[in-house]
Amino acid sequence: MTHEPHILIIKHGALGDIIQAEGALRDIRENHPNARITVLTEPAYAKIMARCPWVDTVIKDPRAPRWRLDLMWGLRKSLRALDIDMVYDLQNSSRTKDYFRWFFRNTPWSGTAPGCSHPHKATNPKAIHSLKRMEGQLKDAGLTCRHTLTPNLSWLADDVSALLAEAGLKPGYILLIPGSSAAHPQKRWPYYKELAQQLIAAGHQVATAPGPDELDLCATLPATMLTGGSFLGWFDLAGIIAQAGFVVGNDTGPSHIASHMGRPGLALFGAHTTVEKTGIRTEKFDAIEVADLNDLTPDRVLKNIRARFNAHSNSV
Repeated sequence: MTHEPHILIIKHGALGDIIQAEGALRDIRENHPNARITVLTEPAYAKIMARCPWVDTVIKDPRAPRWRLDLMWGLRKSLRALDIDMVYDLQNSSRTKDYFRWFFRNTPWSGTAPGCSHPHKATNPKAIHSLKRMEGQLKDAGLTCRHTLTPNLSWLADDVSALLAEAGLKPGYILLIPGSSAAHPQKRWPYYKELAQQLIAAGHQVATAPGPDELDLCATLPATMLTGGSFLGWFDLAGIIAQAGFVVGNDTGPSHIASHMGRPGLALFGAHTTVEKTGIRTEKFDAIEVADLNDLTPDRVLKNIRARFNAHSNSV
């Protein structure tokens, strides 16, 4: 009987990083067409990975404290039972380096773990463009890369026509993403209310699709809030993004989804990181980068939106 190779990919999060890994997952699949591919990820992103067409199986890793030796032993037992032939560590964290030492010391491993069989040769991998970093890692492992630099999240979107009809929205609205992780409030641009007012005054439908941490924030904006009764799941959120004529958001996961679904849009960055490192900028999706988001005026953002609106959209 022919042995079916079993590939393990480790990608814990956060959401923007999960989204950006889509092209790398596709390249790994194309380079291992006959392999079974399992992804180890955080429980919050398991549904996304389960829908990904390049993945066969998903294992949830709650990232238990490493001093919980009983839980570490249980994870080791589960992973070792898979009979893994190759590991692609796309997380490259201190945790996954421990996983290499504890669980997969004798298994071919691509990443930055000291002593692994396929080391990523970048001297400072965190200092470069995140997509180029993944491409470099896969090339160091001998893979041909055609998709890593251009993730495509079109498979993530559900049909949301009924939700839009109920809210009285037509495709082509402007979607605002005013939130971010509650742990990073410094990423939130403070003038979405003023921007929404100007867009509405110009005759545009404006919508938001808040997560559970952003309901109160979005309730303060003069925009149609899409919640589906509570808040949207990943697939409905992607569907809402897919139908938007333009997206304006912070450096947060939904903005990355919009960028890699080919939507026209704009991300607003403060000093927390650089646009170049995130890989969010595409042909249609741009970013404004400032030292302090409090100094970025609504007029400047509106001017940029008008300049970026593509020829197939209604003018702002």
